[in-house]
Parts: sequence; structure tokens; C-alpha cells
Amino acid sequence: MEDISIIAKKTWKALREDGIAGTYRKTRSYIHTAKVRKQLAQYEGKVCGDVLFINGCDYTALPHPPRYRVMHQQEQLKANNMESTENFYLHLNFDQVRCFRVFIFFRCPYTEEIGEFIKMAKSLNKVVIYDIDDLVIDTKYTDTIKYLDTMSKEERKGYDEGVRNMQKVLKMCDAAITTTERLAEELSQYVPKVFINRNTASEEMLELSEKAIYERDILPYLEETAVKEENKKCYLEKKEQQLVRKDIVRMGYFSGSITHNDDFILVQPALIRLMREFKNTELHVVGILDIPEGMKEFEGRIITHPFCDWKQLPELISQIDINLAPLEESIFNEAKSENKWVEAALVKVPTVASNIGAFAKMIEHNVTGLLCNNEEEWYQALKCLITDKETRNKIAENAYNFCKKKCVTLYTGFQLAKFIKSMMTPNIVFVLPALNISGGIMVALEHCKMLKEDGYDVTIINDDFDSSKWCEFRGVKFPVIPSRENLIIGSFDKAVATMWSTVKFLETYTNIKKRYYLVQNFETNFYEPNDPLRIEANQKYSPKVEVQFVTISKWCEEWLKEDYERTSRYAPNGIHKEQFCSERRTFEGKIRVLIEGDCGVYYKNVDESFKIANRLDPKKFEIWYMSYNAQPKEWYRVDKFLHKIPFEKVADVYRQCHILLKTSFLESFSYPPLEMMATGGYSVVVPNGGNKEYLIDEENCLLYPCGEIDKAVEKIERICNDEELRERLYRGGMKTAENREWETIRTEILELYK
Repeated sequence: MEDISIIAKKTWKALREDGIAGTYRKTRSYIHTAKVRKQLAQYEGKVCGDVLFINGCDYTALPHPPRYRVMHQQEQLKANNMESTENFYLHLNFDQVRCFRVFIFFRCPYTEEIGEFIKMAKSLNKVVIYDIDDLVIDTKYTDTIKYLDTMSKEERKGYDEGVRNMQKVLKMCDAAITTTERLAEELSQYVPKVFINRNTASEEMLELSEKAIYERDILPYLEETAVKEENKKCYLEKKEQQLVRKDIVRMGYFSGSITHNDDFILVQPALIRLMREFKNTELHVVGILDIPEGMKEFEGRIITHPFCDWKQLPELISQIDINLAPLEESIFNEAKSENKWVEAALVKVPTVASNIGAFAKMIEHNVTGLLCNNEEEWYQALKCLITDKETRNKIAENAYNFCKKKCVTLYTGFQLAKFIKSMMTPNIVFVLPALNISGGIMVALEHCKMLKEDGYDVTIINDDFDSSKWCEFRGVKFPVIPSRENLIIGSFDKAVATMWSTVKFLETYTNIKKRYYLVQNFETNFYEPNDPLRIEANQKYSPKVEVQFVTISKWCEEWLKEDYERTSRYAPNGIHKEQFCSERRTFEGKIRVLIEGDCGVYYKNVDESFKIANRLDPKKFEIWYMSYNAQPKEWYRVDKFLHKIPFEKVADVYRQCHILLKTSFLESFSYPPLEMMATGGYSVVVPNGGNKEYLIDEENCLLYPCGEIDKAVEKIERICNDEELRERLYRGGMKTAENREWETIRTEILELYK
């Protein structure tokens, strides 16, 4: 009830201040705005597209600009396979910076929130563009608007501050989109790139225009028996209009706002002459305009219409014979668009316009319209059209044919889409099975970090049930799109699957230019025989779409080629020496043996590690077990269990231990031995396809055959007792770690995705 009361009060206030027509306009605008907000609320922060329009214009106050510059441009992009949505600048959601590649701010004034939003977008290598359709970006332009002199001091102060705030946002942007050549010329002083995308009519405007033509030119002339029942009322109305019309020539001026008073004065002398000379002329004025004192003698032939909704405009324009578009010569008016000409042309009404700015650019004189420079030219042009119906119809038809093809959204969006695409930084999305830091996830994030530093717009799609929106790794923040919660409609230059389960995204999502599969292990063998997932994993080495295989292991490269005839790109894994800095171990007192791995994953072979540990003298050896997911089994001898250790603290765990015991029989690379040797520790390891790439027995580690428990115990004892061996293994480990520094292999990593 409280909401209804508030609405009632607002409605009453609007009726008092604005009358019925004004209240209607505000109501329509409110409904539209509410509809947009409702749609956005449904997917708030959950729609992931190409472009987000941030609208700085209230539909209530200025409905036309956002219609042309937001709604119509969205339609242009949609027609060219670019997905976009809209938000009002005061309701901008910071989460939306994750979800789009390009942000277009239309007439947005500066706020602290917008400043932070733009800063964040640029830190993510995203693109920020400003769209403006008037020179309201500097007071040196707006000071030329005579109407502003009628404002109070406080009103003018507020207006000028708004202008300066728009300029502030403009200067923060990478480029600008505008409507006319003169606007582009001026905007180039504030941004490095400017693209002209002229105002166009929407598909709905075209439909309404076609309907208006039909009702004017065809419907009244049909036999009554041929008129459909639902059109009977309209038929009779139009029939009557035609009878009343007879030889009357109607000139129309669609002012829009009171700021156009001075423009009308430009054509007034010619109109006075013509209306005195031709008694069959009428002047129709639509919108807010003060009728000059000098035209009071024609009061009976001047018909005023209230400001109308744009959907009613085609029908209204179609009822006049000549459209007037005067513009007083000024830099501000030179920047205005040719909307009035387009809207009239689409209902086959000829336009007489001032020979400046966009009119001069778009109208071909005597072909698609008439252009005038002075009073005499206005008089002669209008006289020609008043007296010569054939010329009126010819110019109207030419303008109609031109604008229907060149001035509607469907046919004009290609160049806009092309420009926006040219501004886009290359983007790449990594599809992760989860955000939990494991060896494979860490490698993928390292690649993400390098690509972001190289200028890519990097996004993570999380294929888990985790709703996290951001992922921070080594001081770098990545936007995360939870795949199970978000509507993904945007385009990706590159998409990278990082596990067999994530290849499905590459196979099903079509708007990807280049697909990659980062193979980090033989994932078929993650599962025991007869497990259905075993087959699914294997299928991804023969994906349904074209995929470039990349890998971090020579072993993976070999079996991909030999077993699946897949050519892959290879770059080695690395390590951050500054994180895994070395510390000499002393073998006095108890020796700490570290066991790492998930005992629930059979190929990690953790049971064998504890069979070995259980053979070690508890008085001499202390056993630490580190695992992210698993819990130790009852029979395990564990002196200290380290569960879900944050990645940044893992190196400290290594430094507190002397020997790593790693018994996995399936690894594509295996990080723990490398990390242990980087910290100055020692490793006893089962060799496998992946770790053999960098492990050399007796040089940087000790290897033993899988299953031979006695030999493993022997190797551990050797390290404890042989100082010369320890020194050799230490030096070899340090050299191996140095060669594997991430920074030294950065170029190789980046080449994987080129």
C-alpha cells in the first residue's frame, strides 16, 4: 500500500505541474525505464555480452536521445551479431565490469562510481567509449545556445556543471562515437579516436512509417468492400481526412523543444510571405514553440499539436505535405543530426532544410530534399513545393528510397560493429573445472596472468557450482563467470579448455573464433576401468569442433601425436623462485618427510607413500601429510596433517621439511618435486611420463621403481646419511629451478596462444 500511495502522490504532482499530456509522457517513460530495470534485475550481473550501454539520459526528461543512441545502436549491433544490453548510469553495477568487453557511456556525467568503474575496466584491458549526439561537452559550445540565457543563475550553474562533468567522462574514454562530421571534428580534441554513426530509424519506426503510408495513400482509396473489418474505423477516418484536405498544403514544423524558437524565426519571414500569398496553406507546429507575434494574423491556419510519443510521430508527419527543418547557423547547430529529414522521408514527405551541418551532408539538393541559405531561397523552395505537387512527390519518393536503405538500423550497423570490434582488445576465456588451487589450475592461472600482462582481456569461466565472481592470483584479479548461473551471449576471440570436462563449452558455445585445449595429463587414466567418465574423458581427444591442442609436457605432446594424431604446441611449466626461495637443510634431530597428494585419487598412489612412511623409524622421522581434498586414512602414520593450505603458504611447508616422498604413477608434469628442490629440499620420487622431463636420478633427485618399498626406504636413508649426495642433489635442484623460472619462459607461453 505504501508503494501505491507514493505513486499516487507522484501522479498528482505531475498532473498539477505538467498537465495531462506531460503526465502521459512521464508515465510512458517511467514504464519503459521500469521495464528495462526489471529485465536487468532478472540477470543483474549475470548477462555476459559484448557491449554494455550506460545511459546517462533519463527517459522521463529526454526520451529521444537514448532511443536513438542506445536502443537503435543496440539494434544495429544485434543485426551484426554483437550482443549488448543497457543500464542507467545511476544504477551501474560494479559486477557488470566482469561481464562485457566494451562499455559505451552515452551522455553520462561524471560520478565517483563511474570514475572507479572506468578505472577498473581499463585495468582489465577492456574498452571504454563515449557516445554523444550534441556539443554538450564544453561550455564554449553551450554558451552559444541563446535559450540558456533565460535560465536563473542557479539553474545555469547546475547546467554548466553537468556539461563539465560530461567532458570529464569523455576524456577518460578510449574513443567516441557521434552523429555528425562537425561533432566528430570537435570531439577529436578530447579523445584519440572518433567514429561517426549517424542517427538511424529503428525497425519499429520503419514499420510504423510503412503503416502511415498505407493508411494515407492506399486505405482511403479502397472500395469499402475490400477493407477488412478491423480496418473499417481507420478507413472511414482517413476517407474523411481526404475529403477535408482537398487542395490544402500543410507545412509542418516539429520543434521538439523550446530551444528551437530561434531556428523557427529564421524561416518566419518566408512563411509570412507565402501564407499571405497562398490562402490554401496551413502551418502545423508540433512540440514546444512560441508562435511569434508577427504570425498572429494566421492564427486560424496555424494548428498546434502537443509533444507526442515517437510511435505517433510517423502518422502525424504523414499528414503534412512539406517538412520544415530550419537551423540557425552556429557551431552547435552544425553538429546536429538529420533526424527530422529521415523521419519525414520515411513517410514520403519532402523536407526543406537549412544548408548547414548534417542536412548539407546528407540531402542532395533538388533530389532528396531542398537546401536553403537565406530568406529568398526559403521562399522560392517552399513556393515550388506548394505549387508543384509533382515535384513534392518526386522529392519525397527519392528521399524515401534513399533513407529506407541508408538510414535504418538493419542496413547501417555493419560499420558500427566493425569499429567497435577494431577497438576491442583481444579477449581470451579460460574454462576451469574449479577455482581450487591445484597444480593444473595454477598453471592455467599463470597463463592467464601472462596473457593479461600482454594486453589480453582475460576472463575465467568457472564450471563448478562456486558462485565466486573474482579470482585473485599472485596479486592479479581476474573476472569470473560462474557458468551455471550466467547467461553468456558475448563473443570470445579465444577460449581455452583446461580439463576434459571443460571441452564441452568449446563444443557447444558457437561464438568463439579460436579454440584451445590445454592438456596437462592423460585424463582418461584418471578413472578406473569401466567408469563411464573414462570414456567421456577419452572422447575429448577427438573433439566435435576444431581445437588447437597445447600442452605443458613433452610426454603429453608425444602421446597426443602417437595415439590420437593430434599436433600440439608445447611450452614448459615454470616456477617462481622468489616464492620458493631456498633454505639449506640441517639433518640434525628429527627428519621431516612430506607426503603430498589426494589419497582418494588412485593414480596419486598415496597409499604407497604411507607404506614407505610406516617403515621409517618414528624416533628418527616425522611424517607430514599435505592434501587439499582428502583426509588421511586410519592406518596412515601422520604426525601432522596439513589440510587446504593456501597456495601462498605452500612454500613455507616445503621449507620446514627435509624430504618429499612423491609416489604418483600418472603425472603430466608434477610440481611438488620441482617446488621442493627450489626451496633447497630433497625428493624421492616414482618416475612417470611427466616428471621424467626434468627429474634426473642422482643429479637433482633420487628415483625408485613404483611398488618397490624397500628401495624407497633405502633412498631416504641415503639422503640422511650421505652429505656428499645431499650437496650434489642441492646444486642440481637449484640449477633445474633456475631454468624453470616463469619469467624466462614467458615468450614460449604466449606463443602457445598465437
